[in-house]
Amino acid sequence: MRILVLCYEYPPIGGGGGRVAKTVAEALGARGHQVRVQTAALGWRSQRETIGGVEVFRTASGRRAPDTCRVHEMAAYCATSFPAALRHAQQWNPDVIHAHFAMPTGMVACGVHRLTRVPYVLTAHLGDVPGGVPEQTDTLFKFAGRIAARVWRDATACTAVSSFVQELAQRAYARKVERILNGIDLSDAPAPPESIRRRHLVFIGRFNPQKRPDFLIEALRSVTTTGWKLTMIGDGPMMPQVRSLIDAHRLGEFITTRGWLEGAEVQAVLRDADILCMPSSSEGMPVAAVEALKHGLAIVASDIPGVRDVVEDGVNGFRVPVNDARAFARQLDCLLGSDEKLLGMKRASWTKARDFDLATIATQYEAVLTTAASR
Repeated sequence: MRILVLCYEYPPIGGGGGRVAKTVAEALGARGHQVRVQTAALGWRSQRETIGGVEVFRTASGRRAPDTCRVHEMAAYCATSFPAALRHAQQWNPDVIHAHFAMPTGMVACGVHRLTRVPYVLTAHLGDVPGGVPEQTDTLFKFAGRIAARVWRDATACTAVSSFVQELAQRAYARKVERILNGIDLSDAPAPPESIRRRHLVFIGRFNPQKRPDFLIEALRSVTTTGWKLTMIGDGPMMPQVRSLIDAHRLGEFITTRGWLEGAEVQAVLRDADILCMPSSSEGMPVAAVEALKHGLAIVASDIPGVRDVVEDGVNGFRVPVNDARAFARQLDCLLGSDEKLLGMKRASWTKARDFDLATIATQYEAVLTTAASR
């Protein structure tokens, strides 16, 4: 089967959604399918490369930053990638299009479909579904609501990366949406946790209001257990504010900010860590949390719908009220103060990682794409 993957960002550009697109594309390629990716390049220079056995076509779009994509840059992606995707459809003749993100990528897929009749499958992430990140996207959906409805209506099949995104999509567009969780390769998973590292906490994500790294620093002020350390991986507009808070609260000897790291470096940090801290205000299906499961980390996260597929409260971590920094600190103290409880939750996370086994996830995507192609 020939699969044309469309995504407005693809590693090393973008965040969790792009990494999901890459993981699925490479898994399907490894099964013998021919896979091409059409995505955006940084700046105005197009390029073509092969990553993980997958052909990746990056079309100039004027995008300025690898970790942030503004609305006008998404519009530029649609304008520059639509002609490229249409050429792929006409010259390469794919059996099916797999579009990650209904908005904006789905608009490209829908346009190509209407001109070529190549069927397309949508995979919805959090931000491209009404109600997912309302503070960021509600205004956009007021203007693009009719277009989004057409994109969902014309799709041959639709999937969502979590139960929460599935519920939002079905409510908004009144059609069947299949849940397919984000997958992770467990072939190199470490052995089950046998001990506590060094009470090592880790945060992974963009430094922006949604991920709330500032909230985490405020919560750590109230942690009474000693001997912990925190590694913060990521960057973004809130980095200066976070560093100021660290200095103001005299936490510099406990907290290290590493910026963005390569995949191998992130895995090395996770292998050494005990607890993932996820204070986000909204998530679809956090890739960082799934990676943390693989390495057997307990997870302390905000009690938001997007993490409920990953964190079983009281089993492999804790879900904490969104704005309660003291409650977040209490649950960290609960884990940091009890090796027995922390080790038990670490082992529960390691076991739960099997729910996200990439082999199973790839089979589910393969079935959906094959059925769509046959129609």
